[in-house]
Amino acid sequence: MNLTALQERASLNHQVRVFFAERKVLEVETPALSQAGNTDPFIDSFSVNTPAGLRYLHTSPEYPMKRLLVAGSGDIYQLCKVWRRDESGKRHNPEFTLLEWYRLGFTWRQLMQEVADLLHILIPHLQKPPRFCSYRELFLETVQLDPHVATEAELSACARAHAINIDGDMPAQAWRDLLLTHCVEPHFPADQLTFVYHYPASQSALAKVDTFDGQRLAERFEVYLGALELGNGYQEQTDSAQNRLILVEDAHTRGDDIPVDERFLAALEQGLPECAGVAVGIDRILMCRMQVNDLKQVIAFPWEVA
Repeated sequence: MNLTALQERASLNHQVRVFFAERKVLEVETPALSQAGNTDPFIDSFSVNTPAGLRYLHTSPEYPMKRLLVAGSGDIYQLCKVWRRDESGKRHNPEFTLLEWYRLGFTWRQLMQEVADLLHILIPHLQKPPRFCSYRELFLETVQLDPHVATEAELSACARAHAINIDGDMPAQAWRDLLLTHCVEPHFPADQLTFVYHYPASQSALAKVDTFDGQRLAERFEVYLGALELGNGYQEQTDSAQNRLILVEDAHTRGDDIPVDERFLAALEQGLPECAGVAVGIDRILMCRMQVNDLKQVIAFPWEVA
């Protein structure tokens, strides 16, 4: 047990609550167990057999929080444990703490600034102002390639030119992801927050998509300190039919039996208010705050000993 880490976590949690209390954002709680799992093809849920049937540990409180927004909750946040089937390592623990919040009437750009304001409180040694860069700008700067117009062949050739050697063919988005993690992210400054925005429309998830400079781009962002991703935010997709299409397509891509969250989709049919939302990883923020490089140094009981 690291007593300093326990004390720093308590202090950080207090600062989070003060930050939102000052802005009149309501703290809420939602169920950790749900009858529906996450259908995202890249996120796996844990399942639990209960007397009432199979339940899934939530990977994010997004769906029930949006149900609260539909019901008229106003601005809300939640500080909670979530679970994802993932390897355990320096940057991953299958059980972790997430801070998620939604702001009515905010644009994703306003939310980026609020995230920056909070992170500069929670990571006090940050002195430089954050930098805000588009996905395209970063690719042009580091690999001299426009990711939105480059073909699959051009992306794969660029990856191989940067010593990323993968056998076989992959879709364009997979090559973009490799270039981002291997060539772009390593150049992010270690002493400054980097916000990346305007991702390809293929990575929109439940964010709105709009046309910018002739390209269909997702109205979403991710925030990093150095190459460590701390969170991601969206201009939330409010169209109920589009939300259903995405979840059903994701479930089909997965090809397993995880059910689509029909209660969530039914709530959206009543009308999700215009809002922006974001989720940030508290354990990773605590790592940055304490200037350590392993989650095990900030979690009282890591996965292996929990």
